Amino acid sequence: MAVTLSEAAARHVGDFLANRGKGVGVRVGIKTSGCSGLAYVLEFVDEVAPEDIVFSSHGVNVIVDPKSLPYIDGTEMDFVKEGLNEGFRFRNPNQKGECGCGESFTV
Repeated sequence: MAVTLSEAAARHVGDFLANRGKGVGVRVGIKTSGCSGLAYVLEFVDEVAPEDIVFSSHGVNVIVDPKSLPYIDGTEMDFVKEGLNEGFRFRNPNQKGECGCGESFTV
């Protein structure tokens, strides 16, 4: 499978990378955090590590480390605007639950 971006997310990430003036893609990973156990981590990547797995989605590279992949394999990252709020939303088929505030999840 893969970790993918919606068209809106790819457009947002691509615009940010262009404005930043450098970068090969976005890293999507997880860390231990919050009341449910895991939280998503996003960072822009200037250099891909040899162990990284790279997926291309709508022309944007999505970089995932091998330890995070089992938790987020099959995930689609979307960029949504709701009223004055905007941000990334993750559709993770491995997710079994999330905390009340939506900051962390379990698999």
